[in-house]
Amino acid sequence: MTTQKIALVTGGSRGIGRDIVLSLAGKGIDVIFTYRSKQNEAEKTVAAVKALGQKAVALPLDTTDTSGFEPFFEQVANALQTTFGTDKFDFLINNAGTSLTAPVAETTEAQFDEMMNVHLKGVYFLTQKALTQLRDGGRIVNISSAVARVSFPGVSAYAIMKGAIDVYTRYLALELGSRGIAANVVAPGAVFGGSTMEDTPEMRAFVAGATALGRVATPEDIGGVVAFLCSDEARWVNGQRIELTGGMNL
Repeated sequence: MTTQKIALVTGGSRGIGRDIVLSLAGKGIDVIFTYRSKQNEAEKTVAAVKALGQKAVALPLDTTDTSGFEPFFEQVANALQTTFGTDKFDFLINNAGTSLTAPVAETTEAQFDEMMNVHLKGVYFLTQKALTQLRDGGRIVNISSAVARVSFPGVSAYAIMKGAIDVYTRYLALELGSRGIAANVVAPGAVFGGSTMEDTPEMRAFVAGATALGRVATPEDIGGVVAFLCSDEARWVNGQRIELTGGMNL
């Protein structure tokens, strides 16, 4: 008998996160996902998952506030029991985040701390707290960024945190291997449509011009790769960074 698979996705109500949720559901995986404030968008995503024949639960969470993690995982435990009839989930996708555009000379300590809390500290300790509920043989997928590889003016604080996530993921892969848990990074480039980055015709033209495939990315270019990393076909992919940019700045 095959046990139904369940994923926990942070920031799953819009943009890349929503497409990850729907891509997982399209592969027959049930989903618990978080949203920060827009409950109406979360409810629409739940409805979209149900339309695909899967179960979904949306829970509010501020991933910058580590003090909220313990009560959050109590909610996860309750959802696992009441909605899915289990006490474990199989896949953790750390996607929630915001962006920041500010030159090094103008970045404030508060801005730096915000980037650190959401993209590094939050991911580190959310993952730590999740380990007791993550099933042995499961997967972790962390969302990084192409700017951890190539440099653009104005994104130093954001890029530093994403670079740290690349390193963190390798350590997760190493230390959790004894439990059969694989950990990998997906690193999108500029993604337009529901994301937090600046979206102007000029920015789209710049990105398309720097991309080998000659167009900008949408969330639908990302979610399927995350879902693949949660499939049995990807069982031997571990400790890897997969960049999704269409060939940007090669």
